[in-house]
Amino acid sequence: MKKLIAVFKREYIQAVRKKMFIVMTILLPLLMSGIIVLPGLMVSQGLGEKHVAVLDATGKLSDAYLDKKDNQNPAANVGSNMKIDYVDRTGDAALEQSAKPYLARFSDKARLLDGVLLVPADAVTNPDARMKYYSRSATDFIVEEKLSSMTNQTVHRIRLAARGVDPNEVDRLMSTLHIDAIQLSKTGQQRKGGTANFIVGFVLTALLFIPSFVYGLEIMRGIIQEKTDRVVEILVSSMTPAQLLVGKILGVAAVGLTQIGVWFLMAAGVIAFVGAGLTFAGTNVTQFLRPSMFVYFTIFFILGYLNFVCVYAIGGAVCNSDKEAQQLIMPITMPMMLPWFLLGGLITNPDSKLAVAFSLAPIFAPMTMFMRTLVADPPMWHIVTSILVSIATILIFFWITAKIFRVGILSYGKRPTIPELWRWVKVA
Repeated sequence: MKKLIAVFKREYIQAVRKKMFIVMTILLPLLMSGIIVLPGLMVSQGLGEKHVAVLDATGKLSDAYLDKKDNQNPAANVGSNMKIDYVDRTGDAALEQSAKPYLARFSDKARLLDGVLLVPADAVTNPDARMKYYSRSATDFIVEEKLSSMTNQTVHRIRLAARGVDPNEVDRLMSTLHIDAIQLSKTGQQRKGGTANFIVGFVLTALLFIPSFVYGLEIMRGIIQEKTDRVVEILVSSMTPAQLLVGKILGVAAVGLTQIGVWFLMAAGVIAFVGAGLTFAGTNVTQFLRPSMFVYFTIFFILGYLNFVCVYAIGGAVCNSDKEAQQLIMPITMPMMLPWFLLGGLITNPDSKLAVAFSLAPIFAPMTMFMRTLVADPPMWHIVTSILVSIATILIFFWITAKIFRVGILSYGKRPTIPELWRWVKVA
């Protein structure tokens, strides 16, 4: 036991003293925040201000595009990220011909346009009429959707007014009803659902498996380095291969938990600051972040980590270089990543047959069950079964890994084949 603890201490202290550990512990949360927040901001802002010309052959849609505070302004700012040049082309039957000077501005830096919308003369009277939107980008769907929404709202108003509906009542009749998503647990407790829960689930699930891969690779590379330097021959002369294996795995697991703990403390500070403001605004933060969430995270992080790390330990024991190990490990780890690839479907439908099956299956159980506990209220027997299945899987993995490790740690030369690995398991 003392020797196992000695290996544990060595692996832990060696890892936490590295500058990269300190840098990544501080920078990774900021990087992940940027990865999550920046795309949303870019989408919401349309990647900057867009300048669009609208050629309206109906002559009736000026209210849709002109600034209501200044209807005389022919280049209205609609929102904070779109500028519209409204052009009245009443009765123009050759609208596409009239649009050519505007399309030529796509390459004119002095009078640059990002898009041109053509509204046909029969847009109000013909339900089958179609608008055309020319853009400098093939994927300018954000501006396209905004223009479509603005145009159709005004067309609907005009059509309703033509049928005798009071124009003053049109806005009230066409007002949009918003939905408040509420999760109802089996005990009757109500929690706010929706996009915020999906984001929380995505972030915590990523934190669940990313350290497992990072530190799994550390174990694999450490074992390969010790084999290459022949240090492992000295180590196994004073302890059993099983002691060395367990000490390494637990030491690196403690490193991962330390890093996660620091991240949680950083998150707690941010949540406390933001939560105070949200609480003052009347939003209950506990409906998104519950204490049980962090309990389940710790349990399933350890289970998921031990699932993954055994595979990497095998790769380090049987291979002589990182390249060889990655070629061996990749076909194994990719199927283990199925819950992550199916994240969207599992989070949005956590009680489906597929989600339940994955959460009770070996290897997939930790990640999938954690997802379910975040966004749903799975039966307690599902959670307990998932934990027991994961523990049984880890014990089997440890048994197989220890046997392969015992033979492979002192094996050099050609990488063993699958049949050879099976023989190692039987004879070790």
